[in-house]
Amino acid sequence: MSTPLSIVLAGGSGFLGHHLREALRERGHRVTSLVRREAAGPDESTWDPYAGQVDRTLVRTADVVVNLAGAPTLGNPHSKKWARELRESRVVTTRLLAETIAGAGSEHRPAYLAGNGISYYGDHGSAVLTEASDTRGHALLTDVTREWQAAADPAVAAGARVCVLRTAPVMDRRAAPLQPLRLLFKAGLGGRMGNGRQHMPMISLRDWVGAVVHLAEHPDVSGPVNLCLPQAPTNAEFTRALASAVRRPAFMRVPGAALRVAGGAMAPELLGSLNVRPAALLASGFVFADPDLESTLRTALAAGD
Repeated sequence: MSTPLSIVLAGGSGFLGHHLREALRERGHRVTSLVRREAAGPDESTWDPYAGQVDRTLVRTADVVVNLAGAPTLGNPHSKKWARELRESRVVTTRLLAETIAGAGSEHRPAYLAGNGISYYGDHGSAVLTEASDTRGHALLTDVTREWQAAADPAVAAGARVCVLRTAPVMDRRAAPLQPLRLLFKAGLGGRMGNGRQHMPMISLRDWVGAVVHLAEHPDVSGPVNLCLPQAPTNAEFTRALASAVRRPAFMRVPGAALRVAGGAMAPELLGSLNVRPAALLASGFVFADPDLESTLRTALAAGD
């Protein structure tokens, strides 16, 4: 058990934030959630990131600040308003907390676990990717994650420990993307996307939560951290595994051309290939509870309602 930490959490009302907050508290850490309404008690603090308002003393005296705030990724991929909110909600919150941390005294500067996404890398085909790999292309989420990461730079420049959480899709039957996919496959309508050869990084909910707790408690880890399975399955492998898990056939195939039209700005997320490895996480000593596709789906599909 690590020494109890004082943690400030933004985005704690979301699916991932809720589970992370509970796990941190179970380990004895004191968590204060930043909320965009009137605070309901001492474990909450009101903030308005678009107005630049946050309790700076609270943030600067914390041991760790975690930012998971952001508008939902699911939405109308053809909507400019959705795309703008997707970008601004992440960049604005990340920058405000980074600048606040940068203003803390050097004798006690909080660590910053800054949310981000695995889409940072862009389509690399079958090439194996680690945190040292480059970023390519101008798909919507790839561009967003670049700006998202850059928004944390003030904290980096000030010398704070910053971990950029490059999160892969988190698998759990209660949330996207697995929630709608499970229903689709159970109806016998599942199938591979395009040629099925594209790699799909993912991670189970319990491993994502465990990894972020691990990073909060290990002050020797900094920089980008890929939160994903040790080996990314292909879409064809995922399709076969999910069909088997729900005991349904999956003979259908969605042509790439149709996905590009229907998916709009999100089509690269469905057809692009990210063969990513969690090199930094493994080097830090983290042990996966669900280290492969089969165990990830087994855990995800068994999750309670």
